[in-house]
Order: sequence, then C-alpha cells, then structure tokens
Amino acid sequence: MTGGNRGMWRKRIAAVAIPGAVLLALSLGARFVREPGPVPGSVDHGKELRHEIEDRVLKGETVSAIFEKHQLDIGELFRMRQASASVHPLKNISAGRPYTITLDRDNNVLSLAYHINDEEILRVVRSEPGYRADKVAIEYERRIATLGGVVRSNLVSALPGGGQSALLAIELSDIFSWDVDFNTDFRKGDTFRILVEERWLDGAFRKYGDILAAELTVDGHRHRAYRFEAGGRADYFDDEGKSLRKAFLKAPLSYRRISSGFTKRRMHPILKIARPHLGVDYAAPAGTPVSTVGDGTVIFAGRKGPNGNLVIVRHPNGYTTSYGHLSRISKGIRRGRAVRQGEVIGKVGATGRATGPHLDFRIRRNGTFLNPLTVNLPRGGAVPPGQMADFHGVAEEYARSLSALSPTVHADAGTRGESVN
Repeated sequence: MTGGNRGMWRKRIAAVAIPGAVLLALSLGARFVREPGPVPGSVDHGKELRHEIEDRVLKGETVSAIFEKHQLDIGELFRMRQASASVHPLKNISAGRPYTITLDRDNNVLSLAYHINDEEILRVVRSEPGYRADKVAIEYERRIATLGGVVRSNLVSALPGGGQSALLAIELSDIFSWDVDFNTDFRKGDTFRILVEERWLDGAFRKYGDILAAELTVDGHRHRAYRFEAGGRADYFDDEGKSLRKAFLKAPLSYRRISSGFTKRRMHPILKIARPHLGVDYAAPAGTPVSTVGDGTVIFAGRKGPNGNLVIVRHPNGYTTSYGHLSRISKGIRRGRAVRQGEVIGKVGATGRATGPHLDFRIRRNGTFLNPLTVNLPRGGAVPPGQMADFHGVAEEYARSLSALSPTVHADAGTRGESVN
C-alpha cells in the first residue's frame, strides 16, 4: 500500500434508501476535461493560434458535418482521416462526446482532440507535411473516499443524483452477489460502508474508480470484501483471504423464468414421450446474451443435432457446462479457446429441437449430470500463501478505515476524498 493510501481519508457519509442494487446517489461535476499538450516533435503554432472550438458531437453528426458547421477545409479533414485511420478512425465518433479543434488565424486546423471515452483522447496534430495522430490517456487525480449509510427501505421510486451512483451500486452488488441478494435481503436498519477510488480532473469529481473495500451488515450478519491483486488478477476476498467469487455464476444469463427444471422424467414437449431432462431450461427473449458461468476451455462449439447450436466448456476439477439451442455462437468461440467467467459465448435462440427461444443449460462433474439449481459449488480460490502476509496488511488497513465510519452520521455532501497521488 502506498504512503498516500495509509493517510487519513476524509469521510463522506449519507443515509439513503436502497432499491435493489442502487445504493448511492451523488452529484456529478462538469464534463469537460483538460486537453493534453502538443505532440513532441510537432509544429509549434503558438504565434499562429487564433482560437479553439469546444463542442460536443450531436446525435447523427459526422466529422464532415462538424467541419461544414464550422466552415473548415474538407481537404484538411481528408489528411486527418488518413493520419488517424490506424489509431482511431474519425468515422467512429459518438453523440455527446466532447471535442476541441484548434485553428490558426487563417482558419487552418492545427489540432483536433476527440474524447473517445472517459479514459482516452484521440489527438490529431498538424506535423508538416500533414498530420500525426495518437491516443492520450486522460490523467485523473485519484482520491480515496469513504461512504456510509443506513438502509431505510427496499422500495424507492427515485434517488437524487446521477448515473455514477448507480454504477457504484451495481459494482457493489456484483462483489457480494454470491452472499447477498440485493433485491430481497436488505431490511430497514441494515448498513453499508464503502472505501472507493474517485477520479478527479481540474478540481472537479468526474467518476468513481475501483471499490477498494466494502462492508455490508444485512439482517445482523456482517459481510466484508477487500480488493487485492493475487496471481496477476485483482479480485475481492473476505477476512480470511478467500475469494468472494464462486467458481460458477448462479446463472449464465438474465432470464424471465425457468421453463423446465432438472428431472429424471419429463414429458418432452415435441416428442411427447417421458424422458430425463438433465439440465435447466431458461426462457428468455431471442438474442439474450449467454455467458460462460466459469473460467475454462471450449471443447465444442457448433451444431449438434437436437441441441442446435451448442457450446461446451471444460472447467477445473472435472466440471463441464453446456449451452444449447443458441441462435448464434459468438465470434471467436471455438474448440481450444480459453474463456473467462462472464464472457459472452452466444445468444439465446431456438435452434435444434425447441418449441421457442430458451437456453438449455447443463452441468456435469466427471461425467455425472448435476442440478444447476441445487449444486453446491466451490469458491473461486484464495490468496496464494506467498501473498497472504501482504493481503492481511492491506485488509487490516482497509478494515480500520471502514470501522471508523459511523453510517448514522451525516456529513456535508460536498466533502470529497483526499488525494493519493
């Protein structure tokens, strides 16, 4: 942990109500950010500078339309497109994203800075005899904030604030998804404490970064999570260093209902004979993304008789999972391909022997079919023994910061975390 991380964090606490996963609502600042400086080796047009155009891409607007709107030379746009083609094509712009065009006194374009997303800027700069392009990372100031609150209700029609709060709440629900059902488990008086990174630019809060640690007290039971990089991969662990992530997700998709369960005897809807159904059918709209429930290797991907489009994944410890009746298999999913938990491998369909769109999902261990709804799955692992001492040092520091929070206390909503840079 860095020295900055070991300093005192300023508290920001708010009591809120939680509808499902949405826990927090925090106001957002302005969206414009500082542009990067000139590209090393580019032409210095300091004395030629006339003005800058700062704007946002309108819905349906193209770069050509932007140049026409500001009466700029389309010939220069052609050269800029050539320069940026291998970096980020100028045809790939999105509504709402900010851009800055710098011009000389003769209205010649000296540079264009387009915000690809919240992490990168495409920068195209005049560099005789044409232009040069690159991507520049937006350098945020990182601060650490502590947030705490008391659950007042499970049902709230609306919360003040913007989308950043919802994203933070969704991330929190993902971390604890195996231990807490955010839709049903919370009760009035339950509490939460969060240690989270904030991203700041030009003195204004822009967005949240990673949740470093969190604590939920639900129906008198305390759940804690600590972010730690183990084996080259960041994950969340409990006080003992065990992963909160189980080997498999609860379900491979977002489904409407279970149309057929695991049974040794079911009347087949097409064949009209009784036969075993050794999996679970999840009814969902055609095209719903289907994800692999755990890390593994694809051992089959293709058409297979009554299963239609089928993907089979081999997992550690003798487990395999299969995903049948897919409308299509995702590009690149083929035999021998390694996949990660949550990776989309196809879309719901009704290929093969099916009466309607659904996913036929099955789990085997050492060749024996298991009921996906009742199988007791192992955790996803633990901190390696060689890193356990480092983990305990980080966890103890985070735990002290969480324990120092009092969720029943209200603080000024404008108070933010302190810098760790």
